[in-house]
Amino acid sequence: MKKLMIYGAAGYTGGMAAEHAASAGLDLVLAGRARDKDALEALAGCLGANVRLFSLDDPDAIGKGLEGVAVLLNTAGPFMNTAGPLMSAAIRAGVHYLDFSAELSTYQEALALDAQARAAGVMLLPGSGGSVAMLGSLVGHTVARARNPQKISIALHVSGSISRGSAASASQNVVTETLQLVDGKLVERSPEEIRDFDFGQGPQPAFPVTLPDLVTIHQATGVPDIETFVHVSAGAFPTGDIKDIPVGPSTEERTANRYYATAEVTDVDGTAVRSILNAVNGYTFTSMAAAEAARRVLAGEVRTGYQTPAGLFGHGFAETIADTQIIDAH
Repeated sequence: MKKLMIYGAAGYTGGMAAEHAASAGLDLVLAGRARDKDALEALAGCLGANVRLFSLDDPDAIGKGLEGVAVLLNTAGPFMNTAGPLMSAAIRAGVHYLDFSAELSTYQEALALDAQARAAGVMLLPGSGGSVAMLGSLVGHTVARARNPQKISIALHVSGSISRGSAASASQNVVTETLQLVDGKLVERSPEEIRDFDFGQGPQPAFPVTLPDLVTIHQATGVPDIETFVHVSAGAFPTGDIKDIPVGPSTEERTANRYYATAEVTDVDGTAVRSILNAVNGYTFTSMAAAEAARRVLAGEVRTGYQTPAGLFGHGFAETIADTQIIDAH
């Protein structure tokens, strides 16, 4: 049976992804650094999985760790530290690579490795869960309603608490520039250009933010102008020392805080269409979607080189995950 390795399974979202993968009957290897040995072995004992330990500063150790593995799901953030070494190792080992990064640099690295991956017959699928999978599906649905799309405006609604790992990634990924895509090129914009978006409960103010979807959605749709925004509910981002933040939101917190996003697609003639995504909590979606993507890749849904989840699986992918809906706004 083909093996799935989850690197970083000792983490909050990685552990949930491992549980979903085990529930799907996948042959699992849980991996991480030596310091995570106890946590990995405890989880592996519950899930009937094997454990492998290796750090990412030794390419030979990574290669040995990947022996006998068909698909690698990287859940270890910050991805700016882990995606590059693991993508390169996966290409050398002939292993398909997935993650759920929300960091722009991951996708730029995947683009740079596209030719090498194709030559090796390997697929690079960053964003297999998380906002890239959600927003890719939402935008694909909305673009299909437009005649001649020129511009895409995307906004996501962040609510509920974030995990310790997400906070650590955010602290290391402070983007000094606020970017948008104009005529297919990333250019700087003012972070103060706030505008309202309706996530289904009336207009809410959102501010511009640099998201990887500027790259992934352009690749998937070819639309030249793309801008991304976020509306943050009070208390969503913690203050204080990261080590004092809970490992992640409880089941009750996740249930109480769903994920919303909206996409507005404007045609060259100025007419616009808008759709809204209403999904389970982002952490719940991410872990379920990443495990499902891995299952489908193991089953043979593969296209070599750098791919996006909506491009590979179709823009209906998000709606196959739990209670996720895309609704057309009028």
